[in-house]
Amino acid sequence: MFDAKQVKSKAQAMRRDIVASITAAGSGHPGGSLSATDILATLYFGEVLNHRPEEPSWPERDRFILSKGHAAPVLYAALAHAGYFPVEELTSLRKFGSRLQGHPDMHKLPGVEVSTGSLGQGLSIAAGLALALRNQGSQAQVFVLLGDGELQEGQVWEAAMFAAHQRLGNLIAIVDNNNLQIDGQVEEVNSLGDIAAKFSAFGWQAQTVEGHEIAALKSALDAAAAHSAGPAVLIASTVKGKGVSFMENQCGWHGKAPSQEQCDSALLELGQLEQLAELEQLEQLEQLTEVGA
Repeated sequence: MFDAKQVKSKAQAMRRDIVASITAAGSGHPGGSLSATDILATLYFGEVLNHRPEEPSWPERDRFILSKGHAAPVLYAALAHAGYFPVEELTSLRKFGSRLQGHPDMHKLPGVEVSTGSLGQGLSIAAGLALALRNQGSQAQVFVLLGDGELQEGQVWEAAMFAAHQRLGNLIAIVDNNNLQIDGQVEEVNSLGDIAAKFSAFGWQAQTVEGHEIAALKSALDAAAAHSAGPAVLIASTVKGKGVSFMENQCGWHGKAPSQEQCDSALLELGQLEQLAELEQLEQLEQLTEVGA
């Protein structure tokens, strides 16, 4: 049964893992990973995606494609917590020999459907996959997450036109609309205008949604999944670096790893160090009780 509080708790755990893994790696993309965390938590833990971690190649699974592949840490966190691989492996991010490369590699890690990284290509891949699944008579759906800056790529709109023409009712796109890209504010680098209106003009069902409200995301995703007449898109309003105050709305955290001191500060905000402190206090209390006995 869907429980928004449980999904939110899972999202916080994912955020802690994102920060810790990028710090351990010494490189990575925290800003756009943190902005998309609630979206992926809702997909994987909010009874949206139909998938089987114990059977990653199950033919009838729904597919998820991370078009903004540089935000790999959020996908890895979701997959680990879903049971595709051990959570402890997250600390191997970007290390030599690791399955957790800087961009997702479908040949290395279960649960990764497509190797992504070149921005603008994910929607085309998702549209082709959705068409193939429909032609095979499959009921599986395809979900794809794009960055807002990524929408400046012309190929995105070629794919949008194709998907609408083919009436791909099994295709759902989500735009992580955090309003920042590596060079600054999206509207200043190359304004996108009204994103929902653009997709609507191409023949998509378009919704705008608060990207950090789990219940709202769940409702919007369910509505999109129920729309079978053609492709659907959610424009999710998000905050880059969400959950870590000194990262929020700062484009400088697009692709920079925090120091250990900054990591500790971020984890404190996200609750981990408080939990550890409570655990230590509990252990000390148990020791004192044993001594007193």
